[in-house]
Amino acid sequence: SSSRHKCSNLLLIGCCTNMLRCSLARFSPTTIQRLEVYALRGTPIPVQKQPWTAHFPVPPGNEILVQVHGKNGHSGFGLASSYTDIKPLVHPWKTGYGDLIVGEDAARTEQLFQKIFTDLTTSRLATAKGWSREALTRLSAAVDVACWDFIGKTAGLPLYKLFGGFKEEVDCYGTCGYYRGGDGPTATWSKTDLKAELQMMLDQGHRAIKIKTGGLPTLAEDMERLCFIRETIGPDIDLMVDVNRAWDLRTAQEGMKLMKSLNINPRWLEEPVRWQDDARMMKILKRDFPEIPISGGESESISWRMRSMIEEQAISICQFDVTMMAGGFTEGRKVAALCDMNHVNVAPHHDCFIHAHLVAGSRTGLIVEAFTDPERDPLQAELYENAPKIEGGKFKLSDEPGLGLRLNPKAIEKYGERLL
Repeated sequence: SSSRHKCSNLLLIGCCTNMLRCSLARFSPTTIQRLEVYALRGTPIPVQKQPWTAHFPVPPGNEILVQVHGKNGHSGFGLASSYTDIKPLVHPWKTGYGDLIVGEDAARTEQLFQKIFTDLTTSRLATAKGWSREALTRLSAAVDVACWDFIGKTAGLPLYKLFGGFKEEVDCYGTCGYYRGGDGPTATWSKTDLKAELQMMLDQGHRAIKIKTGGLPTLAEDMERLCFIRETIGPDIDLMVDVNRAWDLRTAQEGMKLMKSLNINPRWLEEPVRWQDDARMMKILKRDFPEIPISGGESESISWRMRSMIEEQAISICQFDVTMMAGGFTEGRKVAALCDMNHVNVAPHHDCFIHAHLVAGSRTGLIVEAFTDPERDPLQAELYENAPKIEGGKFKLSDEPGLGLRLNPKAIEKYGERLL
């Protein structure tokens, strides 16, 4: 009887605690009262002009836009990016996922991450609803970035200052040099088209350019293409070379030897080896070719995997993406701090105006990636009414609170499908 009485008291205390937490959340000024969610899809590119990496096509904008609206009148937005079919990211919003978020406190990002990712990805609910782990990973990123934008607006401070405020201006590079020419089993390229693409980047004032490699039938053909690129842009422009995990270790070793002998002089070599054992293989490349920095991380979806890559000493430059990695800024800040403690530079993948806040906030923040070809990424070109102006390969962050970005309603209407 005494044991039953104690159990009853414990249950009562537990229920009261939960009721109190829910009541406090309802009265908190940072409570999320409603959501707006859109699927953003860029205008399809004709097959012959479709940009490809070494082994997969890149869609012209393929993102989920999440807006959180708080009790205090502020709002925030975040994005989830996907290079694959966006339908799995749409499905949760149509089947109750938003109900897990409304009523939560946007300022308690760790608690929300635990609820909508850590607990949810191994739950019966997610299985019953058909919510894939990849979808929950991406969506947790968008929700978290939206919460941090909201936090910044509530505090009246830009996020780069909340994240440490190490600097207010960031370097950026332009990504181009894709394979084009159709969706056949073998990549092709045209000197005329590639030269025009490179010239567009130079005309825009970029002082650093990243290109794709690893897609042609032989390494010799890819080296010929790299030589053409270096000759076109000249010796004074930084050149980043992105393999997108297409090479095996032996090919990567031979490729790095050839790049050295051919004076390609890459600022870094990105994701040079296949995914299965990439951290250990990149560590070998770092040891054998110390003069060429190795970068990676954009393909990793969780912060713990980034920790393993850093602890393995596999990379000199970390390229996580808070619009694709679970937990968005909440986890991205942890990775950036880990990079700082291990003398690894931070150069996030994609969405330069969002990632600029982490780069500017961190002592090891290096550079951000810009997609300034409006056909390749119409969302970067049109989604914001007040995007920072890129000049001479740099841009200055705004002192407007949060992300400091105002969404363009016309772009949302043009590219968006309302989900909530």
